[in-house]
Amino acid sequence: MSGGVLVTGVAGFIGFHVARALLARGERVIGVDDLNDYYDPALKRARLAALGPDIRFVEADIADHQALASRLGGEGIDRIVHLAAQAGVRHSIDNPFAYARANLVGHLSILELARALATRSLVYASSSSVYGGNDRLPFSVDDRVDHPVSLYAATKKADELMSESYAHLYRLPMTGLRFFTVYGPWGRPDMAVWLFTDAILAGRPIRVFNQGRMRRDFTYIDDIVAGVLASLDRPPVDDGAIKPGGSRAPHAVYNLGNSRSEELGRLIDVVEAACGRPAVRDHQPMQAGDVVETYADIAATTRDLGYAPVKGIEEGVPRFVAWFREQYA
Repeated sequence: MSGGVLVTGVAGFIGFHVARALLARGERVIGVDDLNDYYDPALKRARLAALGPDIRFVEADIADHQALASRLGGEGIDRIVHLAAQAGVRHSIDNPFAYARANLVGHLSILELARALATRSLVYASSSSVYGGNDRLPFSVDDRVDHPVSLYAATKKADELMSESYAHLYRLPMTGLRFFTVYGPWGRPDMAVWLFTDAILAGRPIRVFNQGRMRRDFTYIDDIVAGVLASLDRPPVDDGAIKPGGSRAPHAVYNLGNSRSEELGRLIDVVEAACGRPAVRDHQPMQAGDVVETYADIAATTRDLGYAPVKGIEEGVPRFVAWFREQYA
C-alpha cells in the first residue's frame, strides 16, 4: 500500500489545489503550513476548511527542523510536494531575512526530512524568476540562470543547487518545477489577476507597470496541478543519463507554464470583459526586481511528463472573476 504524501504550504494557493487533487484520487495527505501573515491568514484558513476533514494538518514552521521532524514522526510519508516558501519578488527587497529563513533554511529542512525518510519522490517549487533578465525566448531549462534580478529569484536558484547536491550525495529522486505566473480561484491577493479584478470591481485605478509594456506566461491553476502530480508520479530515474536542467543525478528541472506570452494590456482587456466594466489604468514605471517578459519552453515537460496545458486566459480569467465575486460579494 502506498504511503502518505506530505504537502508543505498546504494552506497556500498552489498547495491547497494540489492537496485537493491528491485527496480526490484517494491519497493520504499530510499538510504543513505556518499560516503566516504575508497576506490575510483568513484566506489560508478558508482554504483549509475547504479541504475538509480528510487531510491531516500540522501547523508548523518548516525552518524549525527538529520541531517539524518530531511533529511528522510516524506519519508514513513516502513522497513530498514541497511548496512552502516566502513568495513575492517585490516583498523580498524589503524583507530579505524572511526569504533566507523560509526559502533557504526551510528548503534544507525538507531535504533533510526527505533524506531521513528515504522518500521515493520529492517535488519542489522553483520559479520562472530564476531566469532573471534572460533575453533568449522562450525560457529553456538548459539556459544559464546565473544572474538573478531579485533576492527571491536567488533563493529559488539556491534551492535548485541544494537539491542537486542531495540528489548526488543521497540519490534522492527530485523534481524542481519552475512555475510561470500561476492564477485561478483561491489565488494570492498580491498577484496581478486578483489585484486587477478587485480594483476594477471596486472602481479603483489599477497600477500598470512599465507603461504596460510587459508580457507574462499566465498559467491556470488546473494546468499547474496536472504538472505537479505528473512530476510526483514520474520521479527521475537514477540511470546516469542527463536530465532536463543538466543533472546526471536523479534530479530533473522542468518549466510549468502555458507556453504563451501574453501582453499585459491583453490580460487587462480580458479581466475588464469578465468584470463587465472598464479599468482606470494608472501607468507606472518598471518596478525593481521585475522583468519585462516571461515565456516557458515546455518541450521537455511535455516529452517526459505528458504535460499539456489547456486553459488560456480567455477561459481562466472569467473562472477566477466568478470565484472572486462569489467569495467577496
